[in-house]
Amino acid sequence: MSIVKINVLTVPEEQRETLEKRFANRAGTVDGSDGFEWFELLRPVEGTDTYLVYTRWRAEEDFQNWMSGMGQAAHRGASQSQEGAAQGERPRPAASDATLWTFEVVQQAGPKQD
Repeated sequence: MSIVKINVLTVPEEQRETLEKRFANRAGTVDGSDGFEWFELLRPVEGTDTYLVYTRWRAEEDFQNWMSGMGQAAHRGASQSQEGAAQGERPRPAASDATLWTFEVVQQAGPKQD
């Protein structure tokens, strides 16, 4: 079954807009990757400054292949916006901390189809 990668990002309130814009600017960069199944950026509603970046993959190998190619470029800032680009600098990270969780999907359900 599939694997899920959840990147847990601590994002100070003043950096939320920056983080969301960066994800919007690189929307679609993962969609065509072999083995990619799903992506969601989850914004905290209350009581936390933690964003969750949810991706689902056919297999660990597919995720690793993406990370060593397009994922690495995206995280390096290859698709960065103008901020910092004028000086050739990498923009400052929006998150102050990041942790990657990995899960195997052992059960799943969706809405019943009529």
